[in-house]
Amino acid sequence: MGFLKTMFTNCACPKGFLGRCMLRFMNFGHAPLTNWGLDHVEFSDGLVMLDIGCGGGATLKRLLKRSPEGMIYGIDISEESVVKTKNVNKQLLNKQVFVQQGSANRLPWEDQKFDVVTAVETVYFWPNLPQCFQEVKRVLKPGGQFAIMIEVIEGDSIWTNVVEGMTVYSPEMLKDMLEQAGFGDVEVFRKKPSYATIKGIRK
Repeated sequence: MGFLKTMFTNCACPKGFLGRCMLRFMNFGHAPLTNWGLDHVEFSDGLVMLDIGCGGGATLKRLLKRSPEGMIYGIDISEESVVKTKNVNKQLLNKQVFVQQGSANRLPWEDQKFDVVTAVETVYFWPNLPQCFQEVKRVLKPGGQFAIMIEVIEGDSIWTNVVEGMTVYSPEMLKDMLEQAGFGDVEVFRKKPSYATIKGIRK
């Protein structure tokens, strides 16, 4: 259990060799959820997009496939994640892809910059979720979309015991919190057995 706890706690902030292993796993393991979740986002060409908790960087590539002439920004609290994301996206780095270290509760961009913001398997670890949602709303343009993609986990799941700092939220809880933060047209999409996408629009 000790090794597993160390390994999976790297989900929150990957570090060192185990962190690099986890990032490779994330890029592969999160693909089905991400591709399905992005089907519920409306894309056009030339969008300015942000992925919060960019992990291993694969989501940035998937977003650019949906908006090939767009610009994509990534942010992650983990230095290891930032290095991995830059490497995965090195061909377009500092041209269409921009990556930096930072936290969801203090996003380093001006108001109303982004058309789309995504968060894949990461809100479990965000500090002060209501504040983070206000930050997302701040950097979204009016009419911009915020899509949260999660695997639905029961509150008494083994994961909450194994992964340090993890808080479980149901899709309905996230929907309520987005509405309380002032997002409109909040919808929950589900795919059995455990995928969910919660999408809100910045009014």
